[in-house]
Amino acid sequence: MATITGFIERIKFRNEDNGYTVLSVTDQNDGDEVIMVGTLAYAAEGDMIEASGHMTEHPVYGEQLQIESYEMKTPQDELSMERYLGSGAIKGIGAALAARIVRHFKADTFRVMEEEPERLSEVKGISEKMAMAIAEQVEDKKDMRQAMMFLQNYGITMNLAAKIYQQYGPTLYGIIRENPYRLADDIPGVGFKMADEIAERVGIFTDSDYRIKAGILYTLLQATSNGHTYLPQTELFAQASELLKVDPSAMEKHLMDMQIDRRVVVKQAEQGPVIYSSQYYYLELNAARMLHDLNIKGDTPEAEIKENLRKVQEIQARESQARQARTQENQTQADQAQLIQDKERQTQDSICLDSLQEKAVYEAVNSGLLVITGGPGTGKTTTINTIIRYFEMEGMEILLAAPTGRAAKRMTEATGYEARTIHRMLELVPSGPPGGDNDKSGMGTSGMHFDRNEENPLDADVIIIDEMSMVDISLMHSLLRAVNVGTRLILVGDVDQLPSVGPGNVLRDIIDSGCFNVVKLTNIFRQAAQSDIVVNAHKINAGERVDLAKRSNDFLFIRRDNPDAVISAAITLIQQKLPGYVHAQPFDIQVMTPMRKGALGVERLNQVLQNYLNPPDKSKKEREAGGIIYRVGDKVMQIKNNYQMEWEVCNKYGIPTDRGAGIFNGDVGIIREINEYAELLTVEFDEGKKIEYSFKQLEELELAYAITIHKSQGSEYPAVIIPMYNGPRMLMTRNLIYTAVTRARACVCLVGQPDAFYTMAGNCVEQKRYSGLKVRIREIYEMEG
Repeated sequence: MATITGFIERIKFRNEDNGYTVLSVTDQNDGDEVIMVGTLAYAAEGDMIEASGHMTEHPVYGEQLQIESYEMKTPQDELSMERYLGSGAIKGIGAALAARIVRHFKADTFRVMEEEPERLSEVKGISEKMAMAIAEQVEDKKDMRQAMMFLQNYGITMNLAAKIYQQYGPTLYGIIRENPYRLADDIPGVGFKMADEIAERVGIFTDSDYRIKAGILYTLLQATSNGHTYLPQTELFAQASELLKVDPSAMEKHLMDMQIDRRVVVKQAEQGPVIYSSQYYYLELNAARMLHDLNIKGDTPEAEIKENLRKVQEIQARESQARQARTQENQTQADQAQLIQDKERQTQDSICLDSLQEKAVYEAVNSGLLVITGGPGTGKTTTINTIIRYFEMEGMEILLAAPTGRAAKRMTEATGYEARTIHRMLELVPSGPPGGDNDKSGMGTSGMHFDRNEENPLDADVIIIDEMSMVDISLMHSLLRAVNVGTRLILVGDVDQLPSVGPGNVLRDIIDSGCFNVVKLTNIFRQAAQSDIVVNAHKINAGERVDLAKRSNDFLFIRRDNPDAVISAAITLIQQKLPGYVHAQPFDIQVMTPMRKGALGVERLNQVLQNYLNPPDKSKKEREAGGIIYRVGDKVMQIKNNYQMEWEVCNKYGIPTDRGAGIFNGDVGIIREINEYAELLTVEFDEGKKIEYSFKQLEELELAYAITIHKSQGSEYPAVIIPMYNGPRMLMTRNLIYTAVTRARACVCLVGQPDAFYTMAGNCVEQKRYSGLKVRIREIYEMEG
């Protein structure tokens, strides 16, 4: 057994989860470097450690001390004190100042720091304010060491222990011993299950009041990840009972206490009591109130609107003729891709509106709030363009936005006007912790808030939001807060698409409330009707049979009877057949599948497609994380909202031209660089936005050669490939295949078994989503009489 005392010169490696550390220590006896390895609750460079253990010989790294026990020491002699203070361990003290402090107080230095810190100002260069700051750091480091060791006794990782200490300080001891479930409420990344494990180690009983209340809230929180804003009481108690292993009858009394504490809201519904977490109840209630307030009726005469609409259509006709002339002048093979886009624009800018489109324009002029919905090919874009030009002619300020970057880009291309993401329009900026004075977002997102709100509303006369089916209740609430009463808000989307990933069913609830003007476009226009993508999408939605044997230019079914054959056909399509056919790069062609697991799930497909589309190469750096190999050139997707990630756009000389923050669930990019030395991976997203990920953040990325259909919402691709193979019934649904088909601009390729397609198209059962915005809206209108 060897015992060594010395200064920690460098932390060579630390696993923040389990505390396993490799450190370089300078032995205070002979000045030699000693490598130590072991599990330490807390250690920092500059600290003094006394460690005991056995010296071992590592085959690669040589002799090292395997730590069996250790103690963090306070330096005793003057030389050790000076060295510790000058190591950088105390912010603001360098080597020269450390020498002056120790020279003045000698062996009494640390006692003075702890007991008479004001005396540090006796040293030249230290003010009274600085003296107190130094003393505070010394005390804080001592307290933190004790706290980390205490928390380690309960199996808490170093990373989490540091967060707990920063949140609670010295009060953490009482919290851990009495109510560790507070951690789940107060600290990001701590869920009920982790708090429950700590509580079990502390010895808290399974029927503890704290535990049951925390379990109920946790169950409600888990429900939001499935899209619910509330749960029926019977369902809540059943799920919480299974989680807590306690009888449902034990929860009734706690529900009343939680109502008094305003942590939950209980409402009566047709099926009995329903339970909200307070946050989501007030998001719905306030959103309903703001929607009501925006819904102002106008009185512009119909004749005036008709005359203005005639003028708009004349302008559109002239613009269309000018574009056609330019098209004829540039009819070369090199311009084929542009010609396709021009044709699409001509279709979108068609000057002949049907009666429903005209109605949408009339309602837009005379409504504070309007919903326009309809399937593919029904003229939503033409209608939006006409509305934009109408209000532009009136001299109004117009803002366009969509939930995702890709959807905003599509909106820009379709209208010729700049569209932004809703997050960017609302100006996402750094702030204090959620719930604090600076958290104005209602997002509950640490470190970020929307700068646009009721105090700083959007400066616009008309706001048009596209792809509304993707907007959840939190984002809708934030948007409504930033819209002044008197501003026209026009919501556009396909209500038959999949609902938002986040909680709520905003578009459907607004429509189903029956309280607002809704125009549903149903007429499929002649040019759109020539597309089998559009025709078959409407057949799927209506429950009509699609003829998969029909020869088609844009809707193809390729029969394959086993998963490997499906994958082989998909690779051939991506590499050889489709790029030239749809005038796109292989990376622009998207494989979409209903499921994550299985022979044709996202996880397996991505591994196989990566090997074919971006194979290993000595010139391409790689990084493995979480069982996934990330390679330069890989197509990747962000899989969670991160409001704090900073991005920048650079010109061809590498000079930044734009900066911002926020990357969102579903954004797709290409890995451009992997820097092993700096432990950074750089991804370039749409519009040239580059983001640097630390290797610890790679869990936020996944390969995107194949994606789930849910993740495709708001996007459009030149061509999509959809494996058709039997899977879980809850995933094989009509609105899922409808969404997938409508993501394709030029070609849909279904590959697999016809029965799988017909199973999906025939399964009209949608997963039940508990949301109450519709009810809240109706309640407000009923109160108004």
